[in-house]
Amino acid sequence: MHASAQPHPRLDAAISHLADLIGFDTTSAYSNLAIIAHLRTFFAELGAEVTVLPDASGEKANLVARLGPADVPGIVLSGHTDVVPANAKSWQSDPFCMEQRGSRLYGRGTCDMKGFAACVMAAAPAFAEAELKRPLYFCFSHDEEVGCLGAPAIARHLAELEVPPALAIIGEPSEMQLINGQKGKIAMQVTVHGEGGHSSFAPQHVNAVEYAARIIAMIGERSRRYEREGPFDHDFSVPHATALATIVEGGVATNVTPDSCRFIFELRSIDQEAASGDMQALINEVEAALLPEMRALAPAASIEWQEIFSYPAMGDATASAMFKQLESILPPRGGKVSYGSEGGVFEIDGGIPSIIIGPGSIRQAHKPDEFIEIDQLGQCLAFFDELDDWMRR
Repeated sequence: MHASAQPHPRLDAAISHLADLIGFDTTSAYSNLAIIAHLRTFFAELGAEVTVLPDASGEKANLVARLGPADVPGIVLSGHTDVVPANAKSWQSDPFCMEQRGSRLYGRGTCDMKGFAACVMAAAPAFAEAELKRPLYFCFSHDEEVGCLGAPAIARHLAELEVPPALAIIGEPSEMQLINGQKGKIAMQVTVHGEGGHSSFAPQHVNAVEYAARIIAMIGERSRRYEREGPFDHDFSVPHATALATIVEGGVATNVTPDSCRFIFELRSIDQEAASGDMQALINEVEAALLPEMRALAPAASIEWQEIFSYPAMGDATASAMFKQLESILPPRGGKVSYGSEGGVFEIDGGIPSIIIGPGSIRQAHKPDEFIEIDQLGQCLAFFDELDDWMRR
């Protein structure tokens, strides 16, 4: 998809919507009800059928809005409302007040993924005015960034419709290329329970930090094994599984042997069915190697494993009937990605084949001074023009 010589006629509207969306601090730790109310009002005023799906806490919600007929299979345009935290001290500008610098728009969520939502909002009036032959479902979820927690409720809601959608387009940043695969992920918390005391007696203790470090080293070696031995799928940006520790906490003082250490690690896999088996194999390997040593000194020593969250890999939807019908207007293929999305959730929980197409680069996501190129918004709007034409046929 190529940039047009002239700015898209709805580009200003998209930029305005994006500024509004960035103004909502939807960091995953906070409620997203204000932005859901904003979206609900917007789509209701266009005449869409709007459904809000609150979570059990009442502090979070998903939104599903439909334009077009309900009695034929349609297409989902899906994005998440939450963003990762932003440390304002690391930013040149307020992360929740969008700022334009040259050809870029800065703010938390500009590319991941409120830029897509802003384009959806800018294009929605044209969809609403059209005599759509198929329905469009606009879906906005909560808590994608902390484990795709909201999307399953949307997927189940869509699956229970009399005529469910036939394809989902997930608007994660892909530089407007078509992505036809995404890795799954398991996030695990490990707590090592040792036995502490005054550090001058360290040989008599089970140092939880030391054993945690040994487990982390084993995780790193397993990741290097994936890199050497595969399995491989070279359509992915990283063509093999990866495993790494991301957070470590342990110890209370320099003269106390730590009796507890907690860390978090992740496994991203190209084969979701193999992932659970790989995780169990790692657990078995660690416990066989370390628990006998630990319990020789402290019989109550243990290693506790707790899954924090997991989400499924997204399969290849290019063989699905709706994809083949839509293929002529889709952008060039960009392979498969290692980052997560809700596409696998729509596929597994809703039976809806999914692809990723969205503005912005994933390399800008989750960073200070996150930005999106204005041209990417224009390309997204141009794609929605083609989708609008196709939906009217």
